[in-house]
Amino acid sequence: MVKLVIRLTPKAAHDRIDGWDVDEFGRKILKVRVRAAPIEGRANAALLAFLAKTLNLPKSRLTLLTGDTARYKQIEING
Repeated sequence: MVKLVIRLTPKAAHDRIDGWDVDEFGRKILKVRVRAAPIEGRANAALLAFLAKTLNLPKSRLTLLTGDTARYKQIEING
């Protein structure tokens, strides 16, 4: 099991990973952009689908732990 902290930017021109950053607490954060708008969970669903495709894993292995309505999210990857 791996946990990632992600800073999500919705309504981007392309789905992409922008690289790593460090927050004010010294945590490593993966910056990700998705095209979906943050309406009714669409951006969260797009994030999970994009990460699953990028990591070549089934979507069922990714879980959104925190950040349902926030820009910063914690994702758990199983397997």
